Amino acid sequence: MKIIVPMAGRGSRLRPHTLTVPKPLIPVAGKPIVHRLVSDIAKVLGEPIEEVAFILGDHAFFGDDVVESLMELAAELGAKGSIYRQDKPLGTGHAIMSAKDSLSGPAVIAYADTLIRADFDLDKSADSVIWVKQVEQPEAYGVVKLNGTNEIVELVEKPQEYVSDLAVIGIYYFKDVGVLKNELQHVLDNDITHGGEYQINDGIKRMMKKGMKFVPGKVDEWMDCGNKNVTVETNQRMLGFLENEGENMIADSVKQENANIIEPCFIGENVVLKNTTVGPFVSVGANTVLENSTVKNSLIQSNSKISNANLDNAMIGNHVVYNGNFETISIGDYSVLE
Repeated sequence: MKIIVPMAGRGSRLRPHTLTVPKPLIPVAGKPIVHRLVSDIAKVLGEPIEEVAFILGDHAFFGDDVVESLMELAAELGAKGSIYRQDKPLGTGHAIMSAKDSLSGPAVIAYADTLIRADFDLDKSADSVIWVKQVEQPEAYGVVKLNGTNEIVELVEKPQEYVSDLAVIGIYYFKDVGVLKNELQHVLDNDITHGGEYQINDGIKRMMKKGMKFVPGKVDEWMDCGNKNVTVETNQRMLGFLENEGENMIADSVKQENANIIEPCFIGENVVLKNTTVGPFVSVGANTVLENSTVKNSLIQSNSKISNANLDNAMIGNHVVYNGNFETISIGDYSVLE
């Protein structure tokens, strides 16, 4: 089994945090989004992963440190790591075809801006599985249309009239991803675009027209990391899941002086808490200092210093110095507010 991870986008909706760090590497509950996604997919697949192929943007933004992190992730799964580049943002189909040398055999394609909790058996009798989640406003999503035997017969983007309430979450299984490659090659060769972009759906629709069997797979939880507010919410939900699963999220090296931790929280290595209450639902990265503060429902990354703060629904980057009384804030890396 292979895992193909398109992650070339810059994550503009999550700025300023993605001005210096690609969105898939933003930590949620103490671990980068893409690390959580790939590890969770490997866990639910329950079989050896042969290769993890990552599709990145230009080298200036996705540099050597990003490549090193991703290769370590692949190695942790006992898999070969491969790096490809999508130099121009020409759509989901174009991104996948940037990794065409790895598009063979059984594979999962997963876009690295979402997190899931799931427990499922992979239907290997199908040519493809498209994972979906029931949503309240299907007109805001791409959805699947099912026939009477629970097979997917159509993909509809943001339907104005009701088709179904099963939204496509951006994770796909292909029994032979080489078939998708052939269909996407046709899309590229014939310049089939939407808004100037080549889309994975056009390759999938060509497979459907040839009678290939597509079935839905359902996840228990689908969590977005599209902007600051939903990322903070995803952090809350993930901390709750990890607590229920018995994961220890507070490092032994945390130093406390007149401090109180209200779990669930992730507190990283060598964090210092002084005259501070943290939690619930807070993640704090390594080497950060919090003093004279109260923090809840927030994400604070590494190597920052937070003083005299009363924070709720906040997101603070790496190497930040903050001293103030704002409550709901979003501060990117290397900012100083005193």
